[in-house]
Amino acid sequence: MTAALWVALIAGLSAAVRDGTATYVYQTKTIDVPIDHFTYTGEATFKLRYLINDTYAPGGADLPASPILFYAGNEGDIELFAQNTGFMWELAPKLKATLLFVEHRFYGHSLPFGNASYDSPKNLGYLTSEQALADFALVLRTLNPPNGTTRARPVIAFGGSYGGMLAAWIRIKYPHLVAGAIAASAPVRQFAGVTDCGIFNQILTSVYQVAYTAECADNIRRSWTTLQNYSTSADGLRLLNEKFKFCTNLTKGTDVTETLFDYLTDVYGNLAMINYPYPSSFLAPVPAYPVREFCGRLAQNYTGVELLDHLQSALSIYYNYDGKAACLNINSSYDGTGISDRGWDFQACTEMVMPICADGVHDMFPPQQWNMQTYADKCFKKYGVHPRPANALLNYGGEFLDASITNIVFSNGLLDPWSGGGVLRSSNENVKIVLIPEGAHHLDLRASNPADPASVTRARAVHVQNIQKWLTEYRKQRKVY
Repeated sequence: MTAALWVALIAGLSAAVRDGTATYVYQTKTIDVPIDHFTYTGEATFKLRYLINDTYAPGGADLPASPILFYAGNEGDIELFAQNTGFMWELAPKLKATLLFVEHRFYGHSLPFGNASYDSPKNLGYLTSEQALADFALVLRTLNPPNGTTRARPVIAFGGSYGGMLAAWIRIKYPHLVAGAIAASAPVRQFAGVTDCGIFNQILTSVYQVAYTAECADNIRRSWTTLQNYSTSADGLRLLNEKFKFCTNLTKGTDVTETLFDYLTDVYGNLAMINYPYPSSFLAPVPAYPVREFCGRLAQNYTGVELLDHLQSALSIYYNYDGKAACLNINSSYDGTGISDRGWDFQACTEMVMPICADGVHDMFPPQQWNMQTYADKCFKKYGVHPRPANALLNYGGEFLDASITNIVFSNGLLDPWSGGGVLRSSNENVKIVLIPEGAHHLDLRASNPADPASVTRARAVHVQNIQKWLTEYRKQRKVY
């Protein structure tokens, strides 16, 4: 089937969800999984949540040929990802597939120790990608067992961002359970020794430079010094509190140079990631092309108080676009969307050490060198753990995707700052690369929309072609039709 025909099919299938108001229906279930998959001395289990929709799959003798489209849950409530991965819902009717979304341990409702899950490093020590992948494998094996000499139904893994990493890694680690993987915006190379720590902020800065005018990034670059200057006196702090209307007043310099700076850095990255061509509410309610809207309020060179006024106005695009925020909360680790940074912060201190730095020249951020020892000391002070920065590369590879690795598509939007740590090229013909010049963070996994750029539509068509190829190969090899 040609790519053009698949584009037409996808466009037809997605008609009901184009306005973003579709309601996806699924059953919510749980399964008991071990707290620790890798020892035999403990029998403690917890309930892992998953969502399933079987309405598109055939029954009877045709079921073994029907695929399972499996989403590898990442750092948040699994329902959030089910609601924002419309591409899978569009494919399911055409492929007569079961939809399965499995929650990642320690996120959403899948808490191994209940309300005490985050109470101690001893409990958090079971929050690893290896344990999560083992959870997923157990779910797949339980729900999709082989039947004597007949192999199980083919499974195609999907995931975006960290979920994209997990989708690729489960194909690598458990190829007998997963026939192929669509790994969208998966920064599997964002690790020391593979990707330069400055790439993320350089790409991020370029997004702001081209969104409206170059003055936008220049204003952001100047704003750090301006904010710091106002942080050195009581009068300056008072002015900042008046301008930005913080939920909790700033009372000391570090409230600016640490808390506010960290918040702003996160906002700039988040806006770039959700820089979709239509309004969305994935991380926060924002308009179409929110970076462009943000930069539209910083389109001229500003200084001093005038710069602060325009910066506050621009920030409202992110934190108060819907007009519901009474104040600016820069202290919350949970924004109400279903994504919390509590668990990810711990993972970043253990196995997901992704170096990011800035020089203030090639990017719009204050100069900040990457120092592994300083980072490790902060992690130990916070959690009592020592990072293992080489673990992800040791366990899964990433810098080398040789011929033993097959049936993975790595897609990256080039407007996504995480693309710098993605797989942008490969000499392995069984690892496919899809680049989306106008794409933000895993835009290709979202539901189709009339505003989608042509490169995103083409990317989805390539995904479908590869999935069809994998399914055909699986059925031939397993003699299941």
